[in-house]
Amino acid sequence: MGGSVAAGGGGRRRGRGQPRYRAMADINMTPFIDVMLVLLIIFMVAAPLLATGVPIDLPKTKAAALNIDQKPLSVAIDPKGDIFLNEQPVPQDQLADKLKELAKAGGDERIYVRGAHDVQYGRIAEVMSIITSSGFKRVALVTEPAKN
Repeated sequence: MGGSVAAGGGGRRRGRGQPRYRAMADINMTPFIDVMLVLLIIFMVAAPLLATGVPIDLPKTKAAALNIDQKPLSVAIDPKGDIFLNEQPVPQDQLADKLKELAKAGGDERIYVRGAHDVQYGRIAEVMSIITSSGFKRVALVTEPAKN
C-alpha cells in the first residue's frame, strides 16, 4: 500500500566526514564580560590618580566651599613660584595671552588663583595683577577649609 521509507528515518542522511553538529551561530559572552570587568576595575583604580592636578599646599580658612556647575579657569602657583594655567605650566610673560585664548565669556568669567602656602604674597599679587590687567574682573583666591 504506500511507499517505502528509507532506513534511518527522516530522509536526512549523513555522509562520511560531515560533522554531527552544525556550527553554533551564537556569540559567547563570557570572554567579553571578563574583559569588561577587568577594564572596569582598572579604570576604578586609575580614576582617582588622574584627578589630582598640581599638588599645592593651600592655606586653611573658615570659608565654605563653593558650588560650581562648570569647570572654571584656574591659575596655580606652586612652592617654587612656577605658574600653571588649568594644570599646564605657563611662563609669566605668556600668562595674559593664554588666559585670553581660554576665556569663553571674556573678562566677566571667574578665575580662581591657587597659591601654595609657602609662596610669598608678592608673587601671588604679581600674578593677580597680570590677570586683572588682561581684562578679567572676577578673580578669587582659593583656600582649603580649616579643620576644627
